[in-house]
Amino acid sequence: MPASTLVTLCTCPSQAVAEEIANALVEQGVAACINIIPTITSIYKWQGRLERSDEVLMLIKTDRSRYPDLEQALTTLHPYELPEIIAVPVEQGLAGYLNWVTQCTKN
Repeated sequence: MPASTLVTLCTCPSQAVAEEIANALVEQGVAACINIIPTITSIYKWQGRLERSDEVLMLIKTDRSRYPDLEQALTTLHPYELPEIIAVPVEQGLAGYLNWVTQCTKN
């Protein structure tokens, strides 16, 4: 049986944008908890040019069943043309916490 909980990584251009998105995702029930990690440096190629950006990273906890809704909400709310949205399954964790994630994100 696949893991039920996912951690989704998404970078944002600023703390304010990340907090705005995080509030909306939790309020909509597509995320149980979001940690915002300030000031990371991202180096990447975009449209053929090497880019460097200071960003913040959101660690978004959700249930696998809510991932499509989470992805849709992120692409709607996010200011980037192509936001980083990467979901990673949680293989193990404290059962009570993982159950809480599922309960918070039930339809």
